[in-house]
Parts: sequence; C-alpha cells; structure tokens
Amino acid sequence: MLTFYYHPLSPVARRVWLALLEKNIVFELRLVDLKAREHLKPDYLTIHPFHHVPAIVDQNLRLIESFAILDYLEAKFPELPLSPTEPDAIDHMKMVQRVIANDLAPKLPHLALLANDDFRVDERTLKHFKAVCTFLEEQLGSSIYFGGDRMSLADITVGTVLPLMRRLGINLQPYPTLMQWCDRVSSRPAWQQTEPNHHDLQAWQRWISLMVKRHQRNQARALTAY
Repeated sequence: MLTFYYHPLSPVARRVWLALLEKNIVFELRLVDLKAREHLKPDYLTIHPFHHVPAIVDQNLRLIESFAILDYLEAKFPELPLSPTEPDAIDHMKMVQRVIANDLAPKLPHLALLANDDFRVDERTLKHFKAVCTFLEEQLGSSIYFGGDRMSLADITVGTVLPLMRRLGINLQPYPTLMQWCDRVSSRPAWQQTEPNHHDLQAWQRWISLMVKRHQRNQARALTAY
C-alpha cells in the first residue's frame, strides 16, 4: 500500500492529499509531527533527505516534491484523471500550477498577517497578490474549474492556497469569480476532510507572527550596525 507522509498545515503536502482522495487511491496516512521534530529524525531522513513534507513510499519507490508525486499518481492511477490529455490544456494546467508555486505560495506567510493590525504588508507584496488574483480570474474565465468542466491538478494546487487565505481573513471580494470557485471546491468532501482545524490554524498564525517579528528585529539590528 502507498504510504503518504504529511503535516496538516502544509499546503504543499495537502496538494498530494487532495489528489489521493479525489482519485480514490487507497493509501496509509502517516503524520510527520514537525513540532516534535520528527522530520529531523534518521528514520524520516532516509525517506526525505531534505526533511520536508510531503513524501510517498509506494513499494520500492520513494518520491519527494509535490509536483513529481502528483505526476506519478496520474501515471500510476489513470482512473479518475486529474490531468487533461490535450497539449494546450496540459500546458495551461501546468502554467497555473507554477504561478501558484512561484508567485503566490511564497507570499503566504506575509499575506497571512493582513488581518493583523500590528503588521503592515508592503505595497509590492499587495500589488503582486492582486496581479496573481487577476491572472487567476482570467484563467478561470466562465469555467467551473481551471480545467474547464472537470477538476484538474491546477484546481488542486490553487485550492490549497486561496481558500486558506480566505480563512485567514484575506479579502477576495474584489474577485467574485475566484470567490465562487473557492466555495465550489471547498464544498467537496476531499477539501472538507483535509481542512486544517481552527486551533491548528491559529497556532500557525502565531508562529508566523513570531517569525516576522524576529525577521523585523534582525533587519533593524542590521541597519543600526552600520
């Protein structure tokens, strides 16, 4: 049986979790307790040498990196496909995936503090966030999903970030098409099953706040050192 190593607060791991559920793949769910530093223990390092999640082990195969895992699941389990077959549709799907991975997900820690009055998100980050949302609305158009009338890996990749941002208090009202899409995917059983609970989400926000404060203090010290 395929074993999936994850943490519930990792949007990257959740991509794989959602795909496993949407494709009805039988798997064993294995929590990697980051707070207990299980990701740094020798047993896990033999699976993921860079001590991240996700990872899967399928018989003698060990895979890390979410996009590589998603591609493997599509090839190994072709039933209930989450990838189109037409070249232009495949490229469109992968383009949306990469925009999320490269242009939105890295901004998530700072954007998660938008609802906190103690922090000011710089204008460049806000402008970048708005540009990504506008791009996603254009790609979605009038379709039900980013893959048209059928869910694709693009929806799974976007769906681990945008609904989470809305839960964190980020305003998506200027993007009504994305709001409707968020409602649509969030109502699916796979999303509800993998949704981080409120307590864990609050703990994650507190951790982000501490990390940002520490970064700001280090920046201030660096400036006064010259």
